[in-house]
Amino acid sequence: MDTFFHERHLLKKGVRFVAGVDEAGRGPLAGPVVAAAVILPAECEYSLFQDSKTLSEKKREYLFAMLTEMAVPIGVGVATHAEIDAVNILQASLLAMKRAVLDLTVLPEFLLVDGKFPVPLHIEQEALVKGESKSASIAAASIVAKVTRDRIMMDYHRTYPQYNFQKHKGYPTREHKVLLRQAGPCEIHRMTFSGVRELPFPGSQCRE
Repeated sequence: MDTFFHERHLLKKGVRFVAGVDEAGRGPLAGPVVAAAVILPAECEYSLFQDSKTLSEKKREYLFAMLTEMAVPIGVGVATHAEIDAVNILQASLLAMKRAVLDLTVLPEFLLVDGKFPVPLHIEQEALVKGESKSASIAAASIVAKVTRDRIMMDYHRTYPQYNFQKHKGYPTREHKVLLRQAGPCEIHRMTFSGVRELPFPGSQCRE
């Protein structure tokens, strides 16, 4: 599949800056949702960038470093666990995407967005279901978002080692669910999520 088709088509139409936008962390029981926006240059080796979920951690880190070395415009946006609980995960994801686009050093003229819903910005855009497999720019954004969020969860592990966030990154694995029932949720858990909201909050056990 030509994963630079959408970008190339837009560039030929005279659009100068096309950003791919994606998020990581909609499914976890803890931590933030992180979004990224990436503007790939037309001459890049776009085939290198694939859906982050299909890549190993080592490969994601390598491609993240490559994007950084290429000095391509990268924006990152975060919506916290508290914001997720306040507005729901979909709206928090869109908020993180908006923040990622606004974090770019270059204002994009068009957005290619993973999923069904547009980013709440007055920028022309197209939402692509399973966009990571259809657009290299979205795939690059998925890599940046995933690596950034994983690093955030590694930092949280140092504060809350009883949940082993370094391994599961807050996702609802069997291990996480067992540890969550044993220790109870802490302040970075998403209290509106099933599997968390049913548990009592031990306020003194986890403090940021």
